[in-house]
Amino acid sequence: MANDEPKQRQRGNGSMNLGANSEIGRKLKQYYDDLVTEEVPDRFAELLRQLEAGENENGQQKDDA
Repeated sequence: MANDEPKQRQRGNGSMNLGANSEIGRKLKQYYDDLVTEEVPDRFAELLRQLEAGENENGQQKDDA
């Protein structure tokens, strides 16, 4: 039975680490969810539209050649 005691303590320490990891995981998920739901600023949306338009023009020019 003396051998079982250190194993129980190790398991207890592992569950405490899991608790800290779970809290970190929850906070990261909350941060990610907040980030994903944010609106794209108008300036970035405009830049993306310009980039897509440029890619479409380049793609058409290659097809025409």
